Amino acid sequence: MGFEEGGGVRSGFRCLTRRKQVDSDRVRAEEGHHQLAKALSVPQLVAIGVGATIGAGVYVLVGTVAREHAGPALTISFLIAGIAAALSAFCYAELASRCPSAGSAYHYSYICVGEGVAWLIGWALILEYTIGGSAVARGISPNFALFFGGPDSLPSFLARVSIPGLDIVVDPCAAILVFVVTGLLCLGIKESTFVQSIVTTANVCVLLFVIIAGGYIGFQTGWVGYTVAGGYFPYGVNGVLAGSATVFFAYIGFDSVASTAEEVKNPQRDLPLGIATSLSVCCLLYMMVSVVVVGLVPYFAMDPDTPISSAFARNDMQWAVYIITSGAVLALCSALMGSLLPQPRILMAMARDGLLPSFFSDVNVRTQVPVKSTILTGIFAATLAFFMDVSQLAGMVSVGTLLAFTIVAISILILRYVPPDEIPLPSSLQESIDSVSIRYSVQNNGEKADSLGNTGSSENQFDGPSQEINKESVNYPLIGKEINPEHVNEQTRRQKAAWSIASVCLGVLILTTSASYTFLPDFLRYLACSVGGLLLLGGLFVLVWIDQDDARHNFGHTGGFICPFVPFLPVCCILINAYLLVNLGAGTWFRVSMWLLIGVLVYLFYGRTHSSLTDVVYVPAAHAEEIYRTSPDYVA
Repeated sequence: MGFEEGGGVRSGFRCLTRRKQVDSDRVRAEEGHHQLAKALSVPQLVAIGVGATIGAGVYVLVGTVAREHAGPALTISFLIAGIAAALSAFCYAELASRCPSAGSAYHYSYICVGEGVAWLIGWALILEYTIGGSAVARGISPNFALFFGGPDSLPSFLARVSIPGLDIVVDPCAAILVFVVTGLLCLGIKESTFVQSIVTTANVCVLLFVIIAGGYIGFQTGWVGYTVAGGYFPYGVNGVLAGSATVFFAYIGFDSVASTAEEVKNPQRDLPLGIATSLSVCCLLYMMVSVVVVGLVPYFAMDPDTPISSAFARNDMQWAVYIITSGAVLALCSALMGSLLPQPRILMAMARDGLLPSFFSDVNVRTQVPVKSTILTGIFAATLAFFMDVSQLAGMVSVGTLLAFTIVAISILILRYVPPDEIPLPSSLQESIDSVSIRYSVQNNGEKADSLGNTGSSENQFDGPSQEINKESVNYPLIGKEINPEHVNEQTRRQKAAWSIASVCLGVLILTTSASYTFLPDFLRYLACSVGGLLLLGGLFVLVWIDQDDARHNFGHTGGFICPFVPFLPVCCILINAYLLVNLGAGTWFRVSMWLLIGVLVYLFYGRTHSSLTDVVYVPAAHAEEIYRTSPDYVA
C-alpha cells in the first residue's frame, strides 16, 4: 500500500510533493536524534527577535528614506511597514506553535507544501543568513574605528588591508568578530542568549536616549523639521508607500525567533508571545526615533549616512555622537548573533530529514547545540567577511526572507483548507499496516454485504465500476476512498480549495509582475493585471465561500496561537511579499538563480535519494495511532 513507485517524471514529481509528519515525541524517539536544550522563554525570545531585527540600518535608513521618499511622514512609513510585517508574523506564530521544531520556514513548508519547495526555501535561507552575517560583520569595523579616532585608526591587526593586484580588501576585524560569536553560540543556547540579551538591552537604551534627549531638544527648538514649506507629506501618499517598501526590510529578523522553536520551554504559549512582542518593540522604537529625528532637522537637510549623529551635532551635542556610534556597534553585534544563530539549526533540520549529510545533524551532548554545523557556518561566514565586500550581494538576503514569508502564508492556507490527510510511516511497520488493512477490508466487505442484504440488491450491482472499487478496497483499504456522499462532498471541497489556493498564487504572480514591469506596452500590462486580479479575487471568493477543513483543529500541536482573518490575512501577506520580490531587480534575481540552480543539483544528486521519506508508507492519519498500537514495539 502507499505510493507505487513509477518511473521518470511521475516518480520525480512524487519526490517533490512528498510531505513529512509534524514532529511528535514518538517520531523524535524513533529517529534517535539528540534533542536541543529547552532553555528559552519569552524574555530570551524577545531578546533574540529584537536583536536580530534592529541592526545598524535604523541609524542610516531614517535619513535616506526621509530625504528621498517620505519626508516628515517617515513615521507613517514605519507604521505601514510594521503592519505589513505583522501579517507575516501572525502566520509564523501559528505555524511555530503548531510545529515547534528547528527549521522555521523550511520545516513548515516541508509539512504543508512538499519536499521540493522546502528544499528551495532551506537553500535560500542558508544563503540569506550567510551573506547577512558576513555583511553585518563587514559593517562593524568602520563604526568601531571611530572609537580610535577615525576610519583608518584601528590597530594594525584589525585594520583593513588592500591586497595589491587582486582588488581585494581583507577585513580581519570582521572575521575575528564572526569567530567570537561562533564560539559563543557553541557554548549553549542559554549562554549565547544571555549575552545577546545584554547587548540588545544596551542597544535599546541607546535608542531610548535618542528618543528622550532628542525629544527634549525638539521642545527647546520648536521642532523645526515639522515647519518646512512642503508640509507633512512633501512626496505625497506615493512617497509614503515607497518609503514603507524600503523600511520593510528593517523588520526582517523576527523569523529568527521561529528557528529556535525546538529550544523553547513552552512553545505553544511563548513563541507567539516572543514573535509579537519583539515585532511590537521594534515598530515602536522605529516610529519614536523617526518622530524625533525628522523633527530636529528638516528632511532635505539630513545627512544620509549619519542622520541621527548629525542631528545631535547640529544642536551642539557633539558628545552624543559617541553614544550613538556605540549603539550602532552594539546593534551590528546583536544582528550578527541573530544572523548566525538560525543557520546551524536549519542545516540540522535538513540533515535530520536526510537532505544533507548527517554531519550537520549532530548535537553536542554537553552543550545541546549543533556544534559542528555552528563551527562550519562560522568558518564560511568569517571567510566571506574576511575576503569579500558583500555589500553588492546584500539584496540576495531579502530574497530568502521574502520567499520564506510567502511560503509561510501559503502554508497557512493549506493547513486551514487542505491539511495533509496522510502521514508517512516507516516501512518497518509494514506488518502492522497489513494487519490493520486486512481488518478494515473485512469490515468494509461485511458492511457492504449487510447493506446489500437489507436492501435486496441484485448481484448485477457488482458489475462495472463497483467491482473495481471493491477490488481497490480489498487491496488497499487504508488508502482506498470510501464511496459515500459525505466523503465525496469532502473530496470536492478539498479540490475546490486546492484549485482556489493555486488560483490565488497564480493571480498574485501575474498581477505583481505586470504591475511592476513598466517597460511592457500599456495594453498588455492592463490585460495581464486584469487577468491576475480576476484569478486572485476568484480564488479568494471561493476560499471565503467554502468551509475550512475540520482536521485543522487537530493538526500538529494544538492549544497554541490561531492566525486571525483567514483567508484575507495570508492572501494580503502573499501579495505584499510577492510585490517586494518582483521589485528586487534583475541583477539580484540572476545571482539568486545561480545559487538556487546549485541547490537543485545538490538535491537531485544527493537529497532526493537520501531523503528520510524515500522508504515510507503513507497511510490515513486517522489510522496511524491504531497501526502504532498493533506494532510489536509499541510502548504505551
